[in-house]
Amino acid sequence: MTRVKLVLASASPRRRELLMQVGLEFDVVPSNVPEEPIHGETPEEHVIRLSVDKAREVGRRCSHGEECWIIGSDTIVLSDGKVFGKPEDDREAARMLSMLSGRKHRVITGYCILNSLTGAEIKRSVETVVFFKKLRPREIVGYVESGEPMDKAGGYAIQGIGSFMVERIEGSYSNVVGLPVCQIVNDLEMAGAVSLFSK
Repeated sequence: MTRVKLVLASASPRRRELLMQVGLEFDVVPSNVPEEPIHGETPEEHVIRLSVDKAREVGRRCSHGEECWIIGSDTIVLSDGKVFGKPEDDREAARMLSMLSGRKHRVITGYCILNSLTGAEIKRSVETVVFFKKLRPREIVGYVESGEPMDKAGGYAIQGIGSFMVERIEGSYSNVVGLPVCQIVNDLEMAGAVSLFSK
């Protein structure tokens, strides 16, 4: 049960579905923050910074005097120190998948839960390790042709067709989809913003 107004600062349908699955009620207000890296920051610092910026930017749009809890987030895929964002075209998607093939990579999601009235912030990063099978060239071509990789960090969707590539994971499954639901819900409950099973 949602006790206060929740706002998801993201246009991602996957993040929206994850929060809906646990019964939360919320508004969707996508942020307008550019997702640019800053030289020298760690992957964890990068995703947390963007999450905070997104939550604050959307928070400034809340009605004056209204208490909103805004959830900002950002997800990256990391392999051998290289960040894999969303592919710009089919060729880049195929290149990403070839580089991830037969190897493990890290999926890091940062999130910020911001109280627009008090300015209080809860911010964390959560990491999951994903192990890919060795992909055949025809599998890469076929998957890219499906169109699924195009708006996904790392060029794949673990909850979609891309599940055929994933041998196993270490850590949160929902984190790979786009939000570490267990951790976010726990923080919302601890902050008194939600209570999933209250009478």
